[in-house]
Amino acid sequence: MNVLRILLAIPFLFFGVATGRSDEPPLRVLIVTGQDYPGHKWRETTPIVRSILEQKDYFEVFVSEDVEILSTSLDNRYDVVVLHFCNWESPMPGSAAREGLQQFVASGKGLVALHFACGAFRKWPDYQELAWPEYEAIVGRVWDTTKTHDPYRQFEVRVVNREHPITKGLDHFLITDELYFCLVGSPKIDVLLTAHSTVTNQDEPMGFALSYQSGRVFHTPLGHDGISFRAPGFAPLLQRACEWAATGDVTRFKND
Repeated sequence: MNVLRILLAIPFLFFGVATGRSDEPPLRVLIVTGQDYPGHKWRETTPIVRSILEQKDYFEVFVSEDVEILSTSLDNRYDVVVLHFCNWESPMPGSAAREGLQQFVASGKGLVALHFACGAFRKWPDYQELAWPEYEAIVGRVWDTTKTHDPYRQFEVRVVNREHPITKGLDHFLITDELYFCLVGSPKIDVLLTAHSTVTNQDEPMGFALSYQSGRVFHTPLGHDGISFRAPGFAPLLQRACEWAATGDVTRFKND
């Protein structure tokens, strides 16, 4: 465990200046990153994700480049974890980190999983089998290693559930990204967004919500690179998703 990286994500909770509105304290977000498939440039995209959440004073954002921070009793320090991480060709996160993430969400906190987080928690080199089955229950859908995605291109993301707090009032939007059709899983999910794959000729889920015990999870396979994250429609989606995952509603962004 890189203790320094973990500690860097903690002190600001005690010494940083809160940026939230006086009548509503900011929601505390932890972005977990630091590893991914080489084609996913997390060093480039993590600052973009952070900047999206810091556009307004509704969030106080912290970043850890060490997944083992999940083992450090997150419940009292954060409201939502954004998982921008995949342990590609790297050791499986330790049991304490896995248990920490599970307990965090189960206790009533929030989780937002981005892009190839669906491929996390594999045991290399035998990565075809999910080494931590509970992860599927938490994020709803995981990577089917026999499938992939449409060629990187522009496509339309369509809102198919306008009643959910995350997508209520959102419009369809264009994004240049990888359209994943490689997700598999059995947990009940509420599909909020879809896009039409030119490979499968089907509408594939591009964003869905689910419950895990007392917690809330939003999972999107969008977010291949900086261009994807900078799509005009992505920022409000991520902001709303984080508020909903943290609180169960969207009130701060409902008029944005």
